[in-house]
Amino acid sequence: MNKIIVPIDFSEHSEYALEAAVKLAKNGDTEILALHMLEISDAVLNKTDSEQQQKAIFFLRLAEKRFNEFLDKPYLKNVNITPIVKHFKVFSEVNDVALEHNADLIIMGSHGSSGLSEIFVGSNTEKVVRHADIPVLVLKHKFEKDNFKDVVFASDFSSKSVAVYLKASKLFKALNAKLHLLYVNLPSDRFKSTNEIDEIVATFLMTADGNLDNLQHINFVSDYTVEKGVLNFANKIGADLIAVATHGRTGIAHFFEGSISEDIANHAILPVMTFKL
Repeated sequence: MNKIIVPIDFSEHSEYALEAAVKLAKNGDTEILALHMLEISDAVLNKTDSEQQQKAIFFLRLAEKRFNEFLDKPYLKNVNITPIVKHFKVFSEVNDVALEHNADLIIMGSHGSSGLSEIFVGSNTEKVVRHADIPVLVLKHKFEKDNFKDVVFASDFSSKSVAVYLKASKLFKALNAKLHLLYVNLPSDRFKSTNEIDEIVATFLMTADGNLDNLQHINFVSDYTVEKGVLNFANKIGADLIAVATHGRTGIAHFFEGSISEDIANHAILPVMTFKL
């Protein structure tokens, strides 16, 4: 990875994200873009009178001072970090910065606490995820490890998932992480035989990779819901991260004709990384 964006709101959770970015950046010469969004209204920014202009300048300088103090931490010494202050009003505009700087990843700390229900319900994290064209890593707790070792990536192995699979494979290869591809077989009308699953997966891998070399990394589990299957499998193998796909601005993707990403992101204790379909 070349560039990682970390939105900073001076909270404990944004520091979790910043610390994680530093750890992941050690895997290469990665620049960390620490982004603080100063939510100044258009009424202040567009005023022509000197009093309002002075207010805008005051708030900008105050933010920059607080930002510099926030970034004055021992673990940031000798780190390639670039502070950026924007007068954005909404967190969805983080994607504009990502595109402008050709960033590879956005890392955010989530304030979800009780059942983690706030992660994708009316939160700034949700706004970033829904508008981001690049992967977003969501952390609910302090990232204690130095890197991701085992990553669970659930898929229905349909043609629409090929592009996301290729993005995920490239990213996790750069992070030296092992990707555990997972298919969750469900009961009732969604049930598929072993032969049917084998055929779906083989077709998928031939389309995506042009070979079946990754067939050894495919895992099949049976459960009553996809989210239960993913969470139980992640717990079984001691995974460090769960990866899911989203439909971007239209919200969270629904794999296997049922809800998965919202429930996984809201209930997983592990970090969750989203990829836009």
